[in-house]
Amino acid sequence: MKPFQFTFLLILLLQGAIWAQEEFPKVVAQEGDGIYSLLRRHGVSPTKHYNKFVTLNAEDLGEDESLFMGRSYVLPDTLATKKVEEIDHGITYPIFGDDFKKVDAVSKRLDNTVYYLISGHGGPDPGAVEKYRGKLISEDEYAYDVTLRLARELLSHGAEVHIIVQDENDGIRDERLLELDTDETVLSNSIPLDQLERLKQRSEAVNRLYLKNSGKYQRLLVTHVDSRGEGTNIDVFFYHHEKSKNGKKLAESIHQTFLGKYKKFQPNRLYNGTFMERSSLYVVKNTLPAMAYIEIGNIRSKKDQRRILNPDNRQALANWISEGILLDYESSKTEISK
Repeated sequence: MKPFQFTFLLILLLQGAIWAQEEFPKVVAQEGDGIYSLLRRHGVSPTKHYNKFVTLNAEDLGEDESLFMGRSYVLPDTLATKKVEEIDHGITYPIFGDDFKKVDAVSKRLDNTVYYLISGHGGPDPGAVEKYRGKLISEDEYAYDVTLRLARELLSHGAEVHIIVQDENDGIRDERLLELDTDETVLSNSIPLDQLERLKQRSEAVNRLYLKNSGKYQRLLVTHVDSRGEGTNIDVFFYHHEKSKNGKKLAESIHQTFLGKYKKFQPNRLYNGTFMERSSLYVVKNTLPAMAYIEIGNIRSKKDQRRILNPDNRQALANWISEGILLDYESSKTEISK
């Protein structure tokens, strides 16, 4: 090879390296950073690019897709991101709060689907409660936060989403300690004191909407935080109705997604979460859509509290549940087309 040819080739290689660095810049994670906060700080839409970020940085992520303080991470193509965001302003949903109300369209993978989301307890019933560093934490606040995050993910893929239990004052919150309140409603109706009446109210709300949307692809997700012995940590697990083939498939799809995530991000830890029949639960027994009932952890377990209290872990839970829902729906379409 002639000298000038070698020099020209070297220049091209150097230019390619520079272009690659410009297309995928690196940023350093600060104390308290999660993927969402890191991306937002650098002007990248987390809704659109969370999964791309995970793909680019898979080898540098910890448990539940967490970041390591002081480590460098590759950002997705920020120039392309900004061009897209100038065109696509997204849709605003005030229920998610000021920092999360704008939802960018990521795909149309869930077009023509309807999802009903129920977060456990609420109103006069906080569900399971526990003291954490002298402050009371409650099941309903954390189940609601994960539910809102899940709703946002499903909307970004084109789904129609109905959040059954709502709190006008509490959007998605990035705090560890979520303030306990009692002003939740079921579609703007106050929640009864009687437990059976509470369960009946939300089940009937879902069933009315289900009948209105007859003929559409419809699913129900119910999110709870369990309460067991203080030292008992649990993995995320799922229930479905014993006679519902579609409910079983939905629960299994989300379970398989969690199994895959644990293998990827916690390869030395066995995932013990299960999916099983449990038709004795009122909402499982008395709602019409195929459904999955999800327990995201034990609020009394110190280990599970790390999963539940960390806002980035709550976002990871929502993302993984969403991926399982996408898997369920797309496999259903494949079965129909055969």
